[in-house]
Amino acid sequence: MKKLKRSARLVEMTQYLLFRPHTLIPLTTFAERYNSAKSSISEDLTIIKEVFEEEGLGELNTMAGAAGGVKFIPKLRKDASLQYVQKVCEDLRQPDRILPGGYLYMSDILGEPAILNEVGKMFATIFAESGADCVMTVETKGIPLAYAVASYLNVPVIIVRRDNKVTEGSVVSINYVSGSNKRIQTMSLSRRALKEESKVLIIDDFMRAGGTIQGMKDLLKEFKASVSGVGVFVQSGEVEEHLIEDFVSLAKLSGVDSKTKQIIVEPGNYFYSKS
Repeated sequence: MKKLKRSARLVEMTQYLLFRPHTLIPLTTFAERYNSAKSSISEDLTIIKEVFEEEGLGELNTMAGAAGGVKFIPKLRKDASLQYVQKVCEDLRQPDRILPGGYLYMSDILGEPAILNEVGKMFATIFAESGADCVMTVETKGIPLAYAVASYLNVPVIIVRRDNKVTEGSVVSINYVSGSNKRIQTMSLSRRALKEESKVLIIDDFMRAGGTIQGMKDLLKEFKASVSGVGVFVQSGEVEEHLIEDFVSLAKLSGVDSKTKQIIVEPGNYFYSKS
């Protein structure tokens, strides 16, 4: 690349970092890319680091040594996340979202790129230090959310199927009990999809009692894998007891009244934790 003016170099370096989260980038990469001295690159990175932190975009960590470099960690301030989730909750309270049976329509929110982008960044912030090797979800509504989280953590997405597909090859299947209706259901995962002893971050769009997530946790045991965290977009507050205890939610749905058209939804447990 030809030598750029500093202003142009700063813009290009910022973009380069934003598109490569959780990736260690040696200073020599930038020095060669922009035909500049490492001292100049270091000064540029100091400026970018300050802007990232001041604007609440994330952290730019520097690693010293021959194998060192810089790594961008996307992060959102908790107060900014709370403001955003409060707006989402306000949208979820709209009476026309109530479906027959007292269910809540959320598909449009989970299909909105701007919302998925912000929610993905929130979960990536929460689980930035989890050491996850991949993000797991069960088909189908949780898939876009899982990809949004994985893009900020820079890890693959693993999709658990509810039925076997011939294109999956050899699979591991288990039966699990749905926490809400107590029905026995099946989920499966291709043996090639997940390496043994992986650290897995489970992400789901909605959790009622937690039976599906508990099923995924049981499935991971068949791969000798461990759970590095559990994140749910919306948890139900209408169940007396969840099957899992250690999870992070961004919103909590406590009630849907079809007669009065009242929906009770508020920020989740993440915003009430001490961390």
